[in-house]
Formats: sequence, C-alpha cells, structure tokens
Amino acid sequence: MLSINQDKRLWFIELIAWWEGRISASHLIRQFAISRTQAQQDIQHYRQRAPNNLMYHASYKSYLPQSSFISQFINGDVVEYLNWISHQDSISDVSTALPYTTLALPTRQVSADIIRVLVTAIRQQRRVEVDYVSVANPDRQGRIIVPHHFVSTGLRWHLRAFCEKSQQYRDFVLSRFRGIPDLLNKTDINAQQDSGWHTQLTLIFTPDPRLSPQQQDVIAHDYQMQNKQLRLNTRACLAQYLLQEMQVNTRDIAISPEAQQLVLTNAEAIKLWLFEEKS
Repeated sequence: MLSINQDKRLWFIELIAWWEGRISASHLIRQFAISRTQAQQDIQHYRQRAPNNLMYHASYKSYLPQSSFISQFINGDVVEYLNWISHQDSISDVSTALPYTTLALPTRQVSADIIRVLVTAIRQQRRVEVDYVSVANPDRQGRIIVPHHFVSTGLRWHLRAFCEKSQQYRDFVLSRFRGIPDLLNKTDINAQQDSGWHTQLTLIFTPDPRLSPQQQDVIAHDYQMQNKQLRLNTRACLAQYLLQEMQVNTRDIAISPEAQQLVLTNAEAIKLWLFEEKS
C-alpha cells in the first residue's frame, strides 16, 4: 500500500506529464524538496504502475505522455490541473472523519493538447494562433493571442490574453478553444501592459436597503460586515465576475431584495469596468 506522500507524488507525476506534456525528476525535486534519487525512483515506480503512459525522450531530458496514455491517478478534468496551479496542493495529507458532500457541477471539456500549448506560451511569453468560438460568433474564428494568466471565475476557467484581432486584453473561456493551437514566436507583449489586470478596484456591498432592519442585520452578520459594509478588492477586469459570484445585479432593480440580498453601492465609481463585452 502506498503512503499518502508516495500517492501524492505519483498523482503529481501524472498531472504534470498529462497537462504540461512532460515530467522530469526536477519537477519532483522542486515540488517536494526530495533528492534526485528519490525523484527518479518515484518516476520509475509510476512507470511500473502504468508502463504504457510515459516514454523517456533524451532530447527533452524528460518523460513524455504516449498516445496509449490511460490515467491512473488524475481524473482528466482540466479543473483538477488548474486548481493545482491556484493552490499548489489539491490533495490533503490529513483526511477528515466528518461527513461532507460537494455540488456536482458540470465539467467543461478542455483538451490537454490545448492546455499544453497555452502553458508553454505563458511560461515562454509567446504568441499563439488559436481557433475560438463564442455565443456571439459560434463559427470558428482564427485569432492570435498572447496569454498571461489562467483565471477561475467560479463556475468556469478563463484565459486572460492580449488579442491581436481586437488589439485589447480580453478573457477567453477555455472550453471554447477548438483544435490545437499553434505556438508562435516570442513577443514583448506581457501582463505588465494589461491595465485591467493591474488596476485594483474596491467593490462596496451593503444589505439591500429594501430589507427590514432585522433582515439587514442577518446579511451583515453573514458577511462579517463592518458598519454594514462589505469591501472586496479585485482586479478591474474581474469585477464583473465578482458581481456575478456575489449574485448582485446592477441593472435589474426588479429583483426581489430577498433574492439578491446585497447591493453594490459604488457602481458609478467603477462603471468603466462593468458590462464590457466578453469574448
């Protein structure tokens, strides 16, 4: 039986190999602060468990996933990999005895071939030619983008990138990429030039004033408000998503106060960043 740490390292080997396209002892050394000998033993142990998944390529000095790859430890959902990026730890070393459950949210289909190219483009600051669809434009449209961050907006993951077609930094839903992107040349375009990314906003929420004082007190306690205000800081380009997650609608005043519960009190101050068209 594997120990928790061994199981965690084998999961990590498979996760990185599949979603980034290669795994080496150096990955394990950096992630777990183990010796090179131990890292090499872990990779060999993984290969014994899944002999058809990885093959060593001297030119890459790494093990690459094969076409016969069948996952043994990961679930194949891109969210698992993206959550690892966010937290650098998606396996708990200590299990809890308390019963719990989670919502079964719909998965978004994203291929590893797409993620591998995007990861490389971000790390090497390179342009990428992609096919992308949207609700407004359901037919494939070729675009050249320069990605710089993956972004979780709650229910789905986006890619923040500069779009050469629109000459703007925009958000791209990962599940709407089609085909396999082409990795292009390096570029000077980067996240530092994305004003929406670097502009910080404070969104100020209060209980809906249409609620009774007693109801407002309940909401204020829920959110640990100070002086009946909840102040949340966010990157400007993510303000709209934060409002959606907080279930605050700044347009439809007909929504019942019991349903919405919160209102945004400084909408005028941040309206420049709200309701901008999304790809």
